[in-house]
Amino acid sequence: MAPKELSKGTSKMTQYRMNGWKYSVATRYLLFLFLVILFYVSLAPGLLPERYDIRVNTPSEKNIVAPMQLPNNKATLQAQEQAAERVQDIYTIVPMRNDNLVTSILDRIDRLNQDDQISDDDKAAIYKEEIPQRAADFVNNFVNNSKKADAYPDKLLDEVLEKTREQTYRIPEETFIKIPRLSSDNITEMKLVAREIVTRLMNDQITDATTARAKVAELVSTSSLSDRISREVVQELARLAVTANKFYDDEATKAAKVEARENTPTVYIDQGEILVHKGEIITQDIYTLLDENNLLKDEINYWPQFGLLMLSCLPALGLLVFIRQSDSRQFKYNNAQLLMLVLIFIITIVVLLLANTLQTSERYYTGYFAPVAIGAMLVTLLLDRSLAFICTIIISILSSIILNVRQGQIFDFNYGFFTFVVSLTAIFTIHRASQRSTLFKGAIMVCIFGALSVLSLVLIGQGSWNQLTTLYSVVGAVVGGMLTAILVIGLMPFFESTFGILSALKLVELSNPNHPLLRKLLTETPGTYHHSVMVGNLSEAAAEAIGANGLLCRVGSYYHDVGKTKRPSYFIENQNGMDNPHDSIDPKLSKSIIIAHARDGVEMQKEYKLPKPIRDIAEQHHGTSFLHFFYHKALRQAEERGVEPDFTEDDFRYPGPKAQSKEAAVVGIADSVEAAVRSLRKPTVEQIETMIGKIMKSKLDDQQFNECDLTMRELDIISQTLKETVMGIFHSRIEYPEEKPKEANEKLQ
Repeated sequence: MAPKELSKGTSKMTQYRMNGWKYSVATRYLLFLFLVILFYVSLAPGLLPERYDIRVNTPSEKNIVAPMQLPNNKATLQAQEQAAERVQDIYTIVPMRNDNLVTSILDRIDRLNQDDQISDDDKAAIYKEEIPQRAADFVNNFVNNSKKADAYPDKLLDEVLEKTREQTYRIPEETFIKIPRLSSDNITEMKLVAREIVTRLMNDQITDATTARAKVAELVSTSSLSDRISREVVQELARLAVTANKFYDDEATKAAKVEARENTPTVYIDQGEILVHKGEIITQDIYTLLDENNLLKDEINYWPQFGLLMLSCLPALGLLVFIRQSDSRQFKYNNAQLLMLVLIFIITIVVLLLANTLQTSERYYTGYFAPVAIGAMLVTLLLDRSLAFICTIIISILSSIILNVRQGQIFDFNYGFFTFVVSLTAIFTIHRASQRSTLFKGAIMVCIFGALSVLSLVLIGQGSWNQLTTLYSVVGAVVGGMLTAILVIGLMPFFESTFGILSALKLVELSNPNHPLLRKLLTETPGTYHHSVMVGNLSEAAAEAIGANGLLCRVGSYYHDVGKTKRPSYFIENQNGMDNPHDSIDPKLSKSIIIAHARDGVEMQKEYKLPKPIRDIAEQHHGTSFLHFFYHKALRQAEERGVEPDFTEDDFRYPGPKAQSKEAAVVGIADSVEAAVRSLRKPTVEQIETMIGKIMKSKLDDQQFNECDLTMRELDIISQTLKETVMGIFHSRIEYPEEKPKEANEKLQ
């Protein structure tokens, strides 16, 4: 292994030993295992209800509570039977056109009465036999034709035939004796009256023909018939022709009862309802109820537990794969950040479980009061936006299970969709948040889009919503959005202080010039303050160009030289024309003073409790750089005194450590570039390019970038960005190549 590689590998090993558990692979996978357990435990109550070891006619050892909304099959069957009993018998109207029957009988009478060869007695005998038979044949023909045409159910037609036979009218014998006396004129007049009477009666719904036949005498008496015999015959024939036309429909009644049973809603026992109190005797009904819902321990079945374990592993595994693939060179997050991610999941799941405790099948809308976007907000602010998208998908799945109160299904994607919408809204509205007030603006957007998502679900599921539940759901979405912002603002300081996380919000607060350290820097070392501001501008531009944290570089630059406030006059930017004190002191002492400003700055930042990333920039921005000027000054003094130097180059180096992050390295480069440009009175573009190139080469040769992840391509980007930024900042001081010919022409003129 080459010396440089050996140095880099050794320092990395040292870094891992110093950070301990933060970079432990075993700890990392333990955290993901804990995440699997967390998912399993949080989903188990909804997917794996508690099972009971009980026996009939024995006292219960504890309260048995319905773990979910349980269907009560016995009560449901009772309700179905009650609904079927309430169904009234169904009758069907069967029109048979009985007026045709009376017409056909009178036509037969008219023909037979005109036959003089048959005596009246024979005619009476014929009528006595033929008229009842003709009535019976009329009904039989109607039933047979209807069966062939499949006009009515066979069972109904059999009912028609049976009931008609039961209610058959028997014409008195004296009527048959009177019929032969009727003339054709009498019969013609009788037809009209008989048809009218039969039609009028058969237009009513007749269940019992006897009742309808009682009305015949009155109708005949009010008719136009004047002949006594005609009136008597019409009355008897009409009674014969009138039959029942409303029949009990057994099949339709049974079908209605079946439909009533099917439409009877299932009787449920509400979730949380106590089925058996402690000490109460277990009844057969309770035992059967628990058995039907697989809540008994009679049969050991571990497949549901195994399925839930697989379901819990999938999101954790997906999260692990995403994090590993997001940075191919190393695991993107250390274990402290993963622990913070686990805590965010715990908080989110606790919020979901609390909302679930308030839910019932009737109050399902309370799930919308849950601040479900809290996880997406915290991950966006504290870790990474791309990771927040993956967490949003996982949290949406969790909410669709935990907040589900519907029976017979694992997921309720109403809540999954709602969580997905509000979480995405939160991510897009706060990922560039620079002030705490931005969170409330994001909360307003979460409220708006949450309410819109609920309304869209209302419009789609028209039947299952009403105005009151819609109002509660919309209000819940609004309240949940505001709770999200309140909780996030309250939790942010905890995560920032506990895990040393520097969110954009915290960085913006630290950049406030009213911070005590920055006020101290401005009042006691104005030159250093101006230098720090310029370094902040340069480093932010360079960091953003390579995808590093530009805001961290800017704020870190503001504090990187705060240690100079200990001895401000020993730094050239604060001397303002005064004599340089280093001219009159030993170079070793000068070296100690210069080097001490990094250490002093870290101590001051610790005193003011600045986050570690800011302190790291102050400590690492010089790395182990070599103080050439004071080293060579010390050499000259030793030569002048004629003594051997009692020091080495290592004695004139900063103690380090070297830059451990891209941000620390970028600040260190920008610090050197700004100081060098400030030393030039009339810098040109060529001078700036040459100077930046020399600084980069010097740091590379001195191996100052060996312990951070900067690539050669990124160093080229930093060089180009710094050149462009310097030219923009010092525009009025830089001499451009095209200005020289112009000045020469002016002199010639």
